Formats: sequence, C-alpha cells, structure tokens
Amino acid sequence: MEAGLYAAGMNGDWPAFFDVLAGTDLFFPMSREVVDAVPGGFRFAPFRDPQVEGLCVAVFTRGMLPPPVAGQVFERGNLGPLAKAWPKTVSWLAVNPGTPVETFVPADPRQWKRHAKRAREEPRLKTLWTGPRTDAMAHGMACGALLLVNNGTLWNQLGWQNGGYSETRELLRTWWGITGREGWLEAEEGLLRGELSPPAWEFCLRVRHALIQEYGVVPGAVKWRETSERVLLARTAEVVDKTGRPPQFDLDADITLAQDLIGRILRYEARFRADGILAADASVRSVLAWDFGRASFMARDGLGARYCDTHEAETALLRAGAAARRTYVSWPDFAAGYILGRCLHFDDETFGDWYREMLEVHHLLSTEPESPWLTVPWDIKEVQADLS
Repeated sequence: MEAGLYAAGMNGDWPAFFDVLAGTDLFFPMSREVVDAVPGGFRFAPFRDPQVEGLCVAVFTRGMLPPPVAGQVFERGNLGPLAKAWPKTVSWLAVNPGTPVETFVPADPRQWKRHAKRAREEPRLKTLWTGPRTDAMAHGMACGALLLVNNGTLWNQLGWQNGGYSETRELLRTWWGITGREGWLEAEEGLLRGELSPPAWEFCLRVRHALIQEYGVVPGAVKWRETSERVLLARTAEVVDKTGRPPQFDLDADITLAQDLIGRILRYEARFRADGILAADASVRSVLAWDFGRASFMARDGLGARYCDTHEAETALLRAGAAARRTYVSWPDFAAGYILGRCLHFDDETFGDWYREMLEVHHLLSTEPESPWLTVPWDIKEVQADLS
C-alpha cells in the first residue's frame, strides 16, 4: 500500500494517490498528555516543514508508523472525516513525514471527500513486510492471527498502534474492564497461563486426550462421559480423604456440566469437520489456544494503550508462542482449539456470526500465500531469552 502511494506521488498521479489513501486507515500523532486530559477530543497538531510554505498536518499509514515513544500517541481516522474537519489555516497534508516515502500534498478537502466516497475495501489479511515474518516473534504474533485478521489489522506489527490510542483503551475497558496497567498485567498473565477460560473445558479435553494416548483411538461419547465421571468421583474421594470433610463443591453439578460439555464439543467438532476446520479423523486437542491467541492480541493492545512498553509486549508474544508450541503440533491443531474456545464462550451452538467469522478467517489463513500459517513454521527454534 505504501509502495502504491509513493509511486503515485512520484508520478504526480494524485487521483491514484488519494484513491489509495481513501481506502486505508490514517494515524494522527497526538500529545498523550492532551489526549488524556480531554478524552474523546480530537485535536490536530499543525507544524511547519522547511520543504513547503504554510502549516502542515501529519498522517501516517500503517506500514510507516514510527515506534512508540513516551509522550506521543496516535489516533486512528480516515480520509472522509479528515476532509470534513480540515482546518482552513492548514495548507498541506504531510503523508508519512520523516520517512523514505514522505509526500506533501496541497490541502483539497472537497476533492478528498469525493475519493472517500469511492474508497475500496482493503483485504482483511494484512502483513507488514518489514515486520517479523519467520522467527519465534512472528510465531507468537501469528497465534493472534485469527482475531487480528478478523478485525482487518496487521498481524505482525511490533510497535502496535493499529487501533489508535483512545480506541484501544476503550475496547479494553468495554470488553475486559481494563482501565490501567495493573488490570492489563493481570489479564495478560492469566491468558499466558491459560487460566481465563473455564477449567471444565480443558478437563474434558484432557480426559479424552488421555484415553487416546492409552488406547490409540478416539473414544466414543459413552466411553468419554463414563471416564470423565470416574475421574471426577476419584478426585472428590481424594479431597474427602485428605480433609476429612465433604467437598466444598457440587459434585453432581460438575458431572452434569462435564456430560453437557462433551456433547457440545462433539457437535462442534462434527461441524468443524464438515466445514474444513478439522480433518475427517482429527479432534480438538486442547482449548488453551483460546487463551494463548488472546494473549498474543492482548500484548499488542497493551502497547497500543500504553499499559506496557515494547519489551514487555515482545516478551508476552514470545511466551504466547512458546506456550502454544508446548500444547499443539501445528497451526491447524492450534486453530481448531482457538475456534472451539471462542464458540464455547460466545456461540452457544447457534453457529452464528461468532462461528461464521472464524470460518471465513480460517479459510483465508489456510489458503492465502502470505498467511502466517503458510509462512511461519510451527516447529520453530525457541528464543534464548527470559520468558518468565
């Protein structure tokens, strides 16, 4: 996309330049102090550049966003709203200033509005060609690809600012109740440890996996349910023997929950096989991918919201990748676990948008040549770093 902008600018083809610019997100540099002081406000920061006469407003495209620095944040917008709010005193739009592809164009908000009306939709799968693409860092980033591609954002940008500062903070508050660094740290650590999904999900899958390892075949529903009940009974007996008191939980309710979950998992797996998420002879190994994938995404959101620094985000990404490799054996294996977790959490066997979105993204990631599932090896060398 940046190459298209640069070529159009060099050739003076401004209609082509703004057609490209109109179809992508734009990022406006802002003072963090100002944004924090006036939440929800949007203030341009005009500046002067010796290359042109008059005031300029800077915008950056995704691939040219500078690394995060203290005191500066970026807010996301696009060409249409920019044209409507353009200050009359500003003469130039500086696109990616200070980069090898910087371009200064005269202000023409009326023309920008026309381009915005015919903007083309961008592809959902976006790769930053200067970002990590084949190493352990790329692996950790690709663990969040199902969610990132579904949202139409770059899957491999280290200096994450893709949602914009205020938008990212609002999403963390709305979806997670996170309003500060401590909340982010708690959520990130819980996800990396695989502790934020209901433990009953993983219990059922581990019982089945143990049966597969013992007998070499996938057990039927009856065998799986009977074994799960026996394990729950045995665990309860151990608690009673150890404490000398009745358990502080409802054993019957736990057994009923496990029986119900097994049925739900089997029905989802049948649909997964019909839709190509699972191979005909495959089953879901673990649902921890749901946590590890969200941990990968959360690391980026933490940086975008400035609840962590770049090193902390990188460490979390490496840990997410390492945890995924310890649990799964391939990208398809990981993907099935992630999608099952998402469906158990949101879908309630309706096979609605929560499922259909993942099916579409799964197809993209399984077939597009630039997909990290096809370019990032699963069996990748561990990074020799402190991942604790």
